[in-house]
Amino acid sequence: MNELAAMQKERPIMLSVRQAAATGVLPERALRRLIAERKIPIMRSGRTQYINYGKLIDALNNDASGLWERGLQ
Repeated sequence: MNELAAMQKERPIMLSVRQAAATGVLPERALRRLIAERKIPIMRSGRTQYINYGKLIDALNNDASGLWERGLQ
């Protein structure tokens, strides 16, 4: 595999909160609540908050901290 392909494979998928909610994983309100509770990490660019989609899915799959139940309340 060439270097560019390897870099693209390792690059995380960063989605805005609205984009992440549009995937159907959790509603936007639930994502924003988890961000406010600092349960999922984000990056900011101006006013926009970006979620590492892969880490969000991993956190929901592992569900060690009860994110799924907390997000749907």
